Amino acid sequence: MVIAIVAVLAILARPADKPAEPAGGPAAGGSAGGQTENPFAGLARRAPDDPLALGRPDAPVVILEYADFQCPFCGRHARETEPKLIKDYVDKGLVRIEWRDLPYLGAESNDAAAAGRAAAAQGKFWEFHDAVYARDRRVNSGSLNEDALRDIARSIGLDLARFDTDRASAATRTAVQRDQQEATSMGITGTPAFIVGDTPIVGAQPYEAFKQAIDRQVGAR
Repeated sequence: MVIAIVAVLAILARPADKPAEPAGGPAAGGSAGGQTENPFAGLARRAPDDPLALGRPDAPVVILEYADFQCPFCGRHARETEPKLIKDYVDKGLVRIEWRDLPYLGAESNDAAAAGRAAAAQGKFWEFHDAVYARDRRVNSGSLNEDALRDIARSIGLDLARFDTDRASAATRTAVQRDQQEATSMGITGTPAFIVGDTPIVGAQPYEAFKQAIDRQVGAR
């Protein structure tokens, strides 16, 4: 874990508009003597029944996505980049995406994270994800307030009574806090932030930045 923290802190110092290199430098994914160990491997949960994950539990590469439902750059990634990653890699069994809550932008971020967990409890997290990110939202403007969240839940066919109960539960708060603590332990304080197998990528980077990291790791196997 110490190695992982150092690697993430180093990559966070990189300008947000500059594509990230593999953790530890360009050659971190392998060397003349063979592939090196992934310092982030222990963070992937790979739970077969995880409703906040897309893709095979045994996929060669796991993308950890730390995000906030109010973050406009997370929305850009969700609309422009993630669908291509799903089509080209997740659907082919090469990549698994695991969501991590990092609601740092205010009250509506926390409420939306809890709502996402409640949607997940009914097997519709990704429908909720897509509905929230379908358009840009002004931060703490009321676009993800109580009424808005219930409208989204209704639009994707959730049981509203169960939705209300689940998002207010202690278990939901604990799950969100667990993700926040995981991010904080590595110095991740903003969104979106990703760990693509062994490669930290910060910000709404273009598809090619993810493709390069994934192809290098898949090709090394």
